[in-house]
Amino acid sequence: MKKVLILGVNGFIGHHLSKRILETTDWEVYGMDMQTERLGDLLNHPRMHFFEGDITINKEWVEYHIKKCDVILPLVAIATPSTYVKQPLRVFELDFEANLPIVRSAAKYGKHLVFPSTSEVYGMCHDQEFDPENSELICGPINKPRWIYSCAKQLMDRVIWGYGMEGLNFTLFRPFNWIGAGLDSIHTPKEGSSRVVTQFFGHIVRGENISLVDGGAQKRAFTYIDDGIDALVRIIANKDGVASGKIYNIGNPSNNHSIRELAHMMLELATEYPEYAESAKKVQLTETTSAAYYGGGYQDVQNRVPKITNTCEELGWKPTTTMADAMRHIFDAYRSQVAQARALMD
Repeated sequence: MKKVLILGVNGFIGHHLSKRILETTDWEVYGMDMQTERLGDLLNHPRMHFFEGDITINKEWVEYHIKKCDVILPLVAIATPSTYVKQPLRVFELDFEANLPIVRSAAKYGKHLVFPSTSEVYGMCHDQEFDPENSELICGPINKPRWIYSCAKQLMDRVIWGYGMEGLNFTLFRPFNWIGAGLDSIHTPKEGSSRVVTQFFGHIVRGENISLVDGGAQKRAFTYIDDGIDALVRIIANKDGVASGKIYNIGNPSNNHSIRELAHMMLELATEYPEYAESAKKVQLTETTSAAYYGGGYQDVQNRVPKITNTCEELGWKPTTTMADAMRHIFDAYRSQVAQARALMD
């Protein structure tokens, strides 16, 4: 019976992972976060042990639980592009500096560290599909602070690999645009403050125009959260040590769509729901520049497709949720929240 420590347990990945673990395994979950709004009934589960805290403050609790648990998932990070551009130091301090002592403790106590890298580490890689073994990691110039997230995460990957050379049991996983209910709040009206699907969804619900940054031609391979969690549970199980010392892209190359296509897809689907249909009719697609939307320090990636060969072969996994089904699941999940999201306009 594994003991799994999830730091950032109330986050998008954290709460979905906890739910899956408690429903399908006999593992214990020890979770820390500063909020609980996504956790709901999970807090009452006999195998869920929750502590309200902050990794930068409650360091003794964190170290004690790293010592106590078998698998460590430090999921605390800032992952919104507007923050990379406006507050780059905050991104570095949390995503790298605050996570470094956790990595060191995992090494010290001989634990399996399952660390969230990111598809962003590949930066503006020119490969048709990004290969964790061979692709070059390409960042823009220093005057584009958007790259501090990519850079901080890449440096952490390299530090973890270095500890691996000295005996740390680790697995790095790179989520490619995981989407699903609970990704960000649809109650956040400010542009650039949440990730693209949630951002568009909030605009549709409120009947606001959708801004396509630089025309919306940039593509992303979207992955439904349930598929991502399937892979993650297999990594944590680590049958016969298959995932030890490995880097896995976790994404769905079949769901590669431009941001403009995504907007059209979501608007079309909204017409099928009585809760969304009327407000969706008011939405216009407008074009803006990345500088106007995010700030001058932004730079984008035109294509981001994962190579998942080793993920599929070694973990016995494959993504199965189509883009259409993923969208429908998200639209279904938010039906009960429409009234509160609309109220943001008043």
